[in-house]
Amino acid sequence: MNNAQRETLRMVFSKPVPKNLHFSAIESLLKAVGCEVIEGDGSRVRFVKGKDMLALHRPHPGKETKPYQVRDVRVFLEMIGMTKEGV
Repeated sequence: MNNAQRETLRMVFSKPVPKNLHFSAIESLLKAVGCEVIEGDGSRVRFVKGKDMLALHRPHPGKETKPYQVRDVRVFLEMIGMTKEGV
């Protein structure tokens, strides 16, 4: 995991939830922790690690991830054993 991905991880676990976190940063973080990316129809994307799955919609026309999506990412990271410090 590089420094940008560590910063994204810190932001995902921060409170209050950030409103300016780009979806591409979250996607990069999830790939770095070993998630498989499965593209769906339109803006749908699933991140799979083992038996756990997170389904999201890519934001459009903007790039910022919605706060409820950041909270979903946080829950998913906790499910796969990640903390704000990493594995």
